[in-house]
Amino acid sequence: MSTSRPIRVTFLTFYYEAWDALAGIYQLMRADSRFDVRVVAISRKLTGQAGFDDAAGVSAFFDRLGIPHQVNADLTTIFDGTAPDYIFVNYPWQRNYEKRYRPDELAKIARIAYVPYFSLPLVQEPADGVNPDSGFEPIAAHLYTQRMHQLASLVFTQDDFTRDAFALTQRGNTHVHFVGSTKLDELLADYKVAVDGVAGVSKTLLWAPHHSYSRHWLNFGNFPQVKEEMLEWAGAHPDWKIILRPHPFLFGTLIDRKVIAATELDSWLNWWNALPNTSIDVSSSSAQVFAKASHILTDGISYLAEWPLATGKPAIFLEHDGHWEFSPLGEVAAATAHKISMIGELDGAIAMIDHAPNRVIEIAELHAAAVPNPGRTAHRIVEVVAADFEAGSALVDVAAITEIAWELQSNREPMD
Repeated sequence: MSTSRPIRVTFLTFYYEAWDALAGIYQLMRADSRFDVRVVAISRKLTGQAGFDDAAGVSAFFDRLGIPHQVNADLTTIFDGTAPDYIFVNYPWQRNYEKRYRPDELAKIARIAYVPYFSLPLVQEPADGVNPDSGFEPIAAHLYTQRMHQLASLVFTQDDFTRDAFALTQRGNTHVHFVGSTKLDELLADYKVAVDGVAGVSKTLLWAPHHSYSRHWLNFGNFPQVKEEMLEWAGAHPDWKIILRPHPFLFGTLIDRKVIAATELDSWLNWWNALPNTSIDVSSSSAQVFAKASHILTDGISYLAEWPLATGKPAIFLEHDGHWEFSPLGEVAAATAHKISMIGELDGAIAMIDHAPNRVIEIAELHAAAVPNPGRTAHRIVEVVAADFEAGSALVDVAAITEIAWELQSNREPMD
């Protein structure tokens, strides 16, 4: 499709915590005369929230970055009365979107381009989607069979295993491109900037608990079991700083699913905030918060790979018994960490990291597996979009996709 006009691209997101998945693509397209770019911040409803927010959080995030954007815009007229050619999204779970921004509606307007919000596919999924006793699939079905995956005109994956899995679906995988991880490229570049000229950090522990709590979904999280012990550890180590970095969904999920009562969590947070050597950081980027720490304690999942790739140091993995199985790539990431099963082993793990070989070989193997095109992933995506537009690809026929999407199958969370 030879045309003299620029390619119209909209970046649509509420998940600003994972903007790094799209940031490099946005920056390249903004500077490329082949593209006309708009950013739209939209409302979201996360687990534990009564309704959709007003998008103030994501809008403020873009304001801080100096990124021009609209809020909850009408996508059909966003380009001076015209719709975009492509809509980039970084989040596939449609229940968190307002209905007008869910994939069936987006696909009627433009070609959806999906870039994963997570850095790497590190976990397998039970065969029936929820029950570990059913056995585990090599590639988690939620990574390639949700409605967003079904209706995307372009899908970009971090590994060739996920790309190959798309071949098993109704549409096949000719629209799926193995390019690498935009998040990792962004993380590695941003971390270098964050630590440039900064003196070495010592005795600062980054504690990053995951939000999962059930054997029916990931089951990596340990926060309810260890939160009191972490208070005790912080109190017993006044020469250490401890930065709590909760997963964005952690507190809301635990309260909504009645794992922890809201009053209990509030009381614990008051105790945590009252200590002189503890803090909570939910606003810094991963690169920025990594630069503040000398060690990390995490129960998963992404930071098991992101921390060693960025810092060159092993994580301390507080492993929850019964978590879902790692993917082959997840096993490579987990091998870089020092594993512990209780907070009582934390001091020993810190000593091992400080005085023993630091998993140099394992981290090198992870880097080779996880970063196939270092620093070039966003460039590859931009060129795929340009070529797709030039080829004149049509919109996906929504009605033609008859497979039942992952999130619409039995035993899934309600859509609304």
